[in-house]
Amino acid sequence: MKASWLRYRLDFRFTAITSRDRLSWKDTYYIKVYDPQSGNTGIGEAGLFRGLSADDLPDYEERLGQACRDIDRYVSQGTSELAPYPSIRFGIETAIADLRNGGRRMLYDTPWSRGETSLTTNGLIWMGDKATMGERLEAKLAEGFRCIKIKIGGIDFGQELELLSYLRSIAPSVELRLDANGAFHPSTTLDHLEKLARFDIHSIEQPIRQGQWEEMARICKESPIPVALDEELIGLHDPDLRRRMLDIARPAYIILKPTLTGGFEASDEWISLARERNIGWWATSALESNIGLNAIAQWVATYDPAMPQGLGTGQLYHNNIPSPLTLRGESLYLDTEKKWEISI
Repeated sequence: MKASWLRYRLDFRFTAITSRDRLSWKDTYYIKVYDPQSGNTGIGEAGLFRGLSADDLPDYEERLGQACRDIDRYVSQGTSELAPYPSIRFGIETAIADLRNGGRRMLYDTPWSRGETSLTTNGLIWMGDKATMGERLEAKLAEGFRCIKIKIGGIDFGQELELLSYLRSIAPSVELRLDANGAFHPSTTLDHLEKLARFDIHSIEQPIRQGQWEEMARICKESPIPVALDEELIGLHDPDLRRRMLDIARPAYIILKPTLTGGFEASDEWISLARERNIGWWATSALESNIGLNAIAQWVATYDPAMPQGLGTGQLYHNNIPSPLTLRGESLYLDTEKKWEISI
């Protein structure tokens, strides 16, 4: 086998704002695995997330190159030794799975990958001023989304409460998820959550920054809103650490981003641990292009999930890879009549 990588810059259609950063572009890395015997090429995406990925290291590209040189070993022995480099592992794992299925970007044979069913997604409202967020909210409702996720913590908290009040006035029955991206301080979090709870919130993601397990346990126990852990899962490669974190924090949900948690195998392990503890889960993208998004959707579809997934991000970029991924309202399809247009 032969493998290579390519850096590709994705340009946002708008400035994407979180409580951590403002993004107008994002670099990602494509991995190609070529089989000289069959002539097939598998493609994966190592969607390094600067400032968040556990493998955001100065020698990232060197590590990526070494992984490509070692591709034969990963094909024959699996990718577990890449656990400390979750985005690279995800990209290698995806490319190998694609190659084994003929290099057609079809990683799993499911009704969804055959274009027979859809995956329900949540509508994502990025941070902005109140007027901009209001416009985005109305657009998502008009598109038919029944589950809306709003990023909070980036503007004045009072304005965020006003925005949620407005939402409930026009959409009293929509399922509402909030994502704080660790914006709250432990000492004020419960007060914030009490104020938010009156808007009938489904869940809140990562109210405080990761790594504060005892504080998170207190918040999960006392919060009037179910808490979902997101960034908290990043960097926990050891199974014993994963068990310990879940046993201490006891969240209502975990949110899986395979690029950040280490690919399909690691995400499967998280799901198994969550189920043992009656913890729910759903998956979201981590700003990948359509290569990575397709891989995550195909993996998620093997579980036939009932909950809305966070997979509606394919339209974020001006220069995304043209693909059969099609979002119709809240439903994500793989349109088998469309072709991949990959020139990387």
